[in-house]
Amino acid sequence: MTPSAILESALYVTDLDAAEAFYGGILGLERIAKVGGRHVFFRCGAGVLLLFNAEATKVPPPPGARLPVPPHGTVGKGHLCFAASAEEIESWRARLTDLGVKIEADFHWPSGGRSIYFRDPSGNSLEFAEPKIWNL
Repeated sequence: MTPSAILESALYVTDLDAAEAFYGGILGLERIAKVGGRHVFFRCGAGVLLLFNAEATKVPPPPGARLPVPPHGTVGKGHLCFAASAEEIESWRARLTDLGVKIEADFHWPSGGRSIYFRDPSGNSLEFAEPKIWNL
């Protein structure tokens, strides 16, 4: 057996309000859940992007909690890549630039496909890339 897909991906942020404005406003993702001071979740295609306040997720749930999610979290900046066609990457590059988001890298992979890299307000590395960079 092998997993069929990644259902959720998580990033840890330092400012949930700034993250919500960035992912919801600039990237246009649909917010599906929010708990102030702890997390904000967004739908992204067939999956879900989870944005957590890392300090809040280190706290174990109380005994008998309705949702006994174990503590988790990370230190440092993470990375997430969104799939996009060549045309969409060009549109995203223009939109991000127009909104003052700095493009850190824009290149074509030796095996084919293009990527652009930029940062969210917490410094996480984000990417738009053509799926063909992974032969998909």
